[in-house]
Amino acid sequence: MTTEIQKLMHTLSGKNYLNGAYVASQGERADIVDPATEQVIGHYPMSTDAEVDQAIAYANAAQKQWWALSATERADALHEVSRKMKLNAARVGEVLTREMGKPYRESNWEGGAAASSIDYYAELARHDNGRVAGPAIAGQLHMTVKEPLGVVVSIVPFNYPVLLFAWQAAASLAAGNAIIVKPSDLTPISLLILMEAFDHLPAGLVQVLCGGPSVGKRLVAHKDTHAVAFTGSVPAAQSVAQAAAVRFKPVLIEASGNDPFIVMPSAPVATAAKCAAFAAFLNCGQVCTSAERLYIHADVYDQFLVALKKEVEALRVGSGLDCVDIGPMASSRERDRFEKMIARAVEQGAKVVTGGKRPAHLSRGWFMEPTILEVTHDMDIMHSESFGPVAPICKVHSLDEAIQYANDSEFGLGANIFTHNLTEAMRVVNEIESGIVWVNTPLNDNDTVPFGGRKMTGTGRELGSEGLEQFRRSKMVMIAPEAQSDPEWFPYPDGDAFCNA
Repeated sequence: MTTEIQKLMHTLSGKNYLNGAYVASQGERADIVDPATEQVIGHYPMSTDAEVDQAIAYANAAQKQWWALSATERADALHEVSRKMKLNAARVGEVLTREMGKPYRESNWEGGAAASSIDYYAELARHDNGRVAGPAIAGQLHMTVKEPLGVVVSIVPFNYPVLLFAWQAAASLAAGNAIIVKPSDLTPISLLILMEAFDHLPAGLVQVLCGGPSVGKRLVAHKDTHAVAFTGSVPAAQSVAQAAAVRFKPVLIEASGNDPFIVMPSAPVATAAKCAAFAAFLNCGQVCTSAERLYIHADVYDQFLVALKKEVEALRVGSGLDCVDIGPMASSRERDRFEKMIARAVEQGAKVVTGGKRPAHLSRGWFMEPTILEVTHDMDIMHSESFGPVAPICKVHSLDEAIQYANDSEFGLGANIFTHNLTEAMRVVNEIESGIVWVNTPLNDNDTVPFGGRKMTGTGRELGSEGLEQFRRSKMVMIAPEAQSDPEWFPYPDGDAFCNA
């Protein structure tokens, strides 16, 4: 039996959202496959160069209309976006689960969390549009005015397409920009249906343009786009940054994570293990801030391992539309990559504590058992983004060793520590090289504080006031109340010349 949502997915299949309308693309099509059933559920269009250029033209025209409104009018319009997103969260969530597999609880949550960021930036931008400085010249007005960049290009991945787009759209629109999003080939319809929340805005202000790498490259390099927000792999991020640099476009990049999770003896072991299971296996481990390297102090290592194994073996694996904790991996290519990574770890000497294979009770779908590995720090799996359902555990004998290992990574997105020792917590806050530190509370976000990383993780920040600044430029303004001759102007007094010095 075909549901209403499945009919809607069929209707939106092969389309873009351009200039306020769903439009069938003239480009070639690729299949969208449900990762839980391996059934084709739609088609992803490869937009043409002409469609890219037309979308950019629409966006530039709409941005001028948007910026011409008052800050209050823009804030009211964004609050309406948030209201619609909350009402539509369940429908968007079902589509997202069908496209990339995460449990419906997680996909439904994503829509609500996305709406929260829209509300936050609607008010932040209304309250802050620059500052007045103490004048360098008596009687004048000297100030900084904040202006939009123009048209922002958003390239989002499959794991949190709704949330990440909303973070970028909220800040971009609040700052006065237009935005064009290129979704992943795995989750286009989730963003297409999300556009129902934006349909009261000027046509062309928010658009969805589907396509492969060539579409992204054209959007990034185009002379009439003005900033880029990208989440994806390091090689792709480097390509984006290089293309944007040609025109000095500001870029927001979140490339990869390889987050450490440290457990010290003062922590409650059962709670730490329960939290580690969540931090490692949320969204089937397909989270940039997943706990991917667990460094457990020797004094509690054995106890922790037993507790974590119990937690992990209780996790239910299956279709995200059923009563489960973990869905499938998002695609066959992702599962194949992940299986090779596990095999390499075992080849290097890793011990499989539990999991490590495809679930026997599921004959279809791209499922993997949640896996615990006992490893050493030098293994490959501890130095690359696993982006799958695995918790590699390494024994350490001191906090110094844990911090040393945590910093021994090319990436620096998040870091976690479980401890009831304040000195240990403050050391991690101050010494670990990451953009985020969670103490006893992993993977949480807050609209009001910045999210982002260091090293090869990328550059720029989302959320907080820093996220708004990512999509604004500053203009220096000096105003004299009337035009008067200034003694600093020509002609210079002869007495000031070098020959009379």
